Amino acid sequence: MPDIAFPQQSGVSERTRRTSLLVFALILIGGIGYVGLHLATDLESVRLSSALPYFLLGVALLIALGFEFVNGFHDTANAVATVIYTHSLTPNLAVVWSGTWNFIGVLVSSGAVAFGILQLLPVELILQVGSSAGFAMVFALLIAAIIWNLATWYFGLPSSSSHTLIGSIIGVGLMNQLLRGPNGTSGVDWSQAAGVGKSLLFSPIVGFICAGLLLLLLKALVRVPALYKEPKKNHPPPFWIRALLILTCTGVSFAHGSNDGQKGMGLIMLILIGTVPTAYALNKAVSPAETQSFIAIAHEASATFAKYLNGAPPSTDAREDVQSYVRTRQLSPATVPALKQLTDLIAQQVGASGSLAAVPQDLVDNVRNNMYLASEAIRLIEKANTPAFAPADRGVIDAYKKQLDHATKFIPTWVKVAVAIALGLGTMVGWKRIVVTVGEKIGKQHLTYGQGASAELVAMLTIGAADAYGLPVSTTHVLSSGVAGTMAANGSGLQWNTVRSLVLAWVLTLPASIALAAGLYWVFRNLF
Repeated sequence: MPDIAFPQQSGVSERTRRTSLLVFALILIGGIGYVGLHLATDLESVRLSSALPYFLLGVALLIALGFEFVNGFHDTANAVATVIYTHSLTPNLAVVWSGTWNFIGVLVSSGAVAFGILQLLPVELILQVGSSAGFAMVFALLIAAIIWNLATWYFGLPSSSSHTLIGSIIGVGLMNQLLRGPNGTSGVDWSQAAGVGKSLLFSPIVGFICAGLLLLLLKALVRVPALYKEPKKNHPPPFWIRALLILTCTGVSFAHGSNDGQKGMGLIMLILIGTVPTAYALNKAVSPAETQSFIAIAHEASATFAKYLNGAPPSTDAREDVQSYVRTRQLSPATVPALKQLTDLIAQQVGASGSLAAVPQDLVDNVRNNMYLASEAIRLIEKANTPAFAPADRGVIDAYKKQLDHATKFIPTWVKVAVAIALGLGTMVGWKRIVVTVGEKIGKQHLTYGQGASAELVAMLTIGAADAYGLPVSTTHVLSSGVAGTMAANGSGLQWNTVRSLVLAWVLTLPASIALAAGLYWVFRNLF
């Protein structure tokens, strides 16, 4: 077996290794300082009657970042597996390099994946995230995901953090529905869950087939024997092969940061909104000029909704009628009139303050929930195409929804920095088990340079495409299935014991995380 724990053998000097560690340490210290400074600045204007919310905030943030740290064991370790295994980079330098591109990917991410996953949660828990049920939800989700990820990592199985988190969300939704009984609780958004499930199901299949085909194409076009040989012990590959593998590692790291890094960010935003809503419920970065534009667009949207009232009388409780639609997905005669009235109320509440940053503290939660409900109702109405808006009217309503999302679905830069640090630290601590599995235990022969490059290139493109559509995918599943695809295409054969273990972990992850999260949610509901 190639020695993957070497400090110097890949052509990188001890000085370079120490320099990489120093750079990582400086980035870590600077990142922690940046996060602490901005969090303290955000909390300066918050006035709370007790220290309990601060305590809950600290505990919840540590658990959320712990989830991302464990995520680094699994998913981020896959990004560096091929460059470490092939001796293209030393482990320390590979982790620093991968962490840097993960960080860049996190910074440029749109947040679509983060908030897409949160749409799986019951609407009443999203609206009451600061309640006991809300805290029980957050703690159950995160702790269940951490427990399962640590268990699979211990056995060296490249389990999916995405798969685990989504199973945990479903578990919380199901238990919430059981606890509340037939009283109108929304439970799990199964239509959204189906879309997420398809992306998780088909992405490994895409990885297996496309990586195998790419390797065959590579062998037909690039007839260089060295590319298709297993790594020599303690020796780096030729320069151009090394450059290719570093390039694909860079691409996977960037794509992983822009997709996987968002999952924890969405939960951190729930924590912040639940514990200190006055600081994070609304996007205070929206300027007064942008606020005036928002109010004008809200008035246009209200006038547009008025065209589709069909003679229905005004709603007696606009917010409740809109929430009922979001919860049940059943359009009633009161839905559109209620959505129009809620839109007018939002414009009035924001207009009276002059800007989102100036909304009174006692109104912040109310305004945010009104905006969230209006955005979700528009999303569901457009998805069902009932009522069917004319193209021009749909454009107005889409513009209004974008404004609502900009005001409520935002991620501060310090949150992105904190997640990137947690991912990088997790990768540095736990990379070795996953690297050995990817390099030696999937195929009967050791991973070759060409196989590693093919698997990573397909993983990079697959994850990047999913990110563009706001869909979560598993870096672990895509890359490990890609490696398996190249082994099959090369005639190398597969180690069926490992494949069975990987498939078993993939099959068990969903029910195990559902059961764990459901049980923990029940415990925490009673505890809180």
